[in-house]
Amino acid sequence: MDILTFSAIKILVLAFAAAVISIIIAHYLVSFLYKIEFWKKKAREKTIDGKEASVFLSFHREKETNTPRGGGIVIWLSMVILLLILLILGKITDVWWIEKLNFLSREQTWIPLFALITASIIGLVDDILVVYGKGKYIGGGLKFKTRLMLVTIIGIIGGYWLYYKLGWSSIYIPLIFNFPYGFYLDIGIWFIVLYVIVSLASWASGVVDGLDGLAGGVFGSIFGALAFISFSQGMYDLAAFCLIICGTLFSFLWFNIPPAKFYMGETGILGLTMAMTAVAFITNSIVVLPIIAGVLVIETGSVIIQLISKKTRGKKIWQSTPIHHHLEAKGWKPHQITMRFWIISVLLAILGVSIQLLR
Repeated sequence: MDILTFSAIKILVLAFAAAVISIIIAHYLVSFLYKIEFWKKKAREKTIDGKEASVFLSFHREKETNTPRGGGIVIWLSMVILLLILLILGKITDVWWIEKLNFLSREQTWIPLFALITASIIGLVDDILVVYGKGKYIGGGLKFKTRLMLVTIIGIIGGYWLYYKLGWSSIYIPLIFNFPYGFYLDIGIWFIVLYVIVSLASWASGVVDGLDGLAGGVFGSIFGALAFISFSQGMYDLAAFCLIICGTLFSFLWFNIPPAKFYMGETGILGLTMAMTAVAFITNSIVVLPIIAGVLVIETGSVIIQLISKKTRGKKIWQSTPIHHHLEAKGWKPHQITMRFWIISVLLAILGVSIQLLR
């Protein structure tokens, strides 16, 4: 069996195993989260600029206070358990293919794993504070400055590792000036700065977790695209990492589609966005990431534009933001918004992958 075929089988087997593990975890996690009433005790009444969230509350007041957060635990906990199983089996058995299934790699998966797990744990702390109404952020949770600092630290560590330990300093610019192939731009130490900036921008895209099934489907298409890019570059361990996340997201969606049994929460969103950033840099697909993650850009952009409009013009552009709440206010059904955003996300992922593969 050639290495390409074996690597493809390895990736698919790991994704399937992750889906099985995560569906089991999710089954018990749902019951546990309901048992401890892991939801907000009071609906969020203010927007991030301190105004009344009247439009949002007209649609989500009840679900905010009786649907658990923390569903994102399924994603990173399944990853950890799968990895531990592979490490243990590798120690107690001499079966050659068991050892080959291990996807730990210094060059490919150390930083994405670090970003996923570290950010997810930080997100879990935030979710706990939100549920119990602690913290000084709107609606509870870690203070904005604290979140900003922690995401920045994760970004600095990721950028430092790639720049100093692995020798990364260039980014790939597709298409421009050398159609259809693009070129590499060496930015030196600014590589670390760019990594931090992209980490912060990715973190801001967490607003996508606002409708049943929306975040899971969108991130599924993003990591599916990143898995394809990783595989095309011969980064099979990284491709496995991405497709494992897809497998866990399928299980998450099983319980998150309408009516949702739980929400992803910050423990899922923060971990996924930080892992997404790491994978995009390692695959040198950072320039096409805004296309692949286009729905996240649209959602975040709608919030930023709304805030700017309020500050400069004294009025709103949309009835509510992120834009999926505006569409709700315009009469779209939540499942229509979710599935149409899924379609848009898949199409943008295909476009981004196509541009990246021109290299």
